[in-house]
Amino acid sequence: GDALVIAKTALGIPDALLPVPEPDEALEAARSLAAQRSHMVTCATRDKNRLRSILLESRPAFEALADLGDRHWLNMLEELGGPWGCIDAGKPAFGAVTKGANRARMDAAWNAAMASTRPPKRRVDAENPQVRMLAKRIRESAEEAARLDAEITALLVEDGTYACLLTIPGIGPRTASELVISVDINDFPDHDHLASYCGIAPRNRQSGKSISSVSASRQGNKRLKNLLIFSCNSLSRSKGRFGDYYRACRDRGMCHGEALKAERNKLSKANGPLFGK
Repeated sequence: GDALVIAKTALGIPDALLPVPEPDEALEAARSLAAQRSHMVTCATRDKNRLRSILLESRPAFEALADLGDRHWLNMLEELGGPWGCIDAGKPAFGAVTKGANRARMDAAWNAAMASTRPPKRRVDAENPQVRMLAKRIRESAEEAARLDAEITALLVEDGTYACLLTIPGIGPRTASELVISVDINDFPDHDHLASYCGIAPRNRQSGKSISSVSASRQGNKRLKNLLIFSCNSLSRSKGRFGDYYRACRDRGMCHGEALKAERNKLSKANGPLFGK
């Protein structure tokens, strides 16, 4: 069955058949690890949302100060529980657990917890174990994601495309590894085709013989598009080539979003070495 379909395709539209590439063991292993990393990030995001929901119901002012990306906050919540667990532990214990954290922010969190009416004991007893458990899971997910990042980098360190991507301003190990894992650069003849695949090329609108480029396309690989957006956000604040280009676009009257799109397209064209240009 399959052989017959391939044979008929070869006779009718031979250009539709592509050679099967030799398997790259390191790249396949990196893809497997990247899938696991994505799972860990998804789990951490879900747990953060649940933890924030609990803290918001318990003490909104305390939740507003919580930084769940800060290891000091996670350590404090894992050790003491929610705001009422912190108060029960006492100010000395709270200070010891949060040693090294932003003192002003932690003092504000303590004051926020103190400046409210304590809920019933059963509610506090139900809340604290949940906060500890969720904080622990968030910490473990972050540690596992960092370990997977290191393994992925080690697998790709000798990859030529990965090394080339790291020479582009704004492209770090994470973005470079995602690009290498997600796409085969040899499938794209130039940076314009790659930009289109990533969803950062302008969308053309045609009316009769008139063609105009309007808003960015909503198609393409959204994961890669988001990574490039984050890269450009950091570059727009820099003093280098891309930061200067972003500010020049703003000076010409572009809003932030338009200037960011222009910078994003310029970043995609910075990978000329990948296409032998």
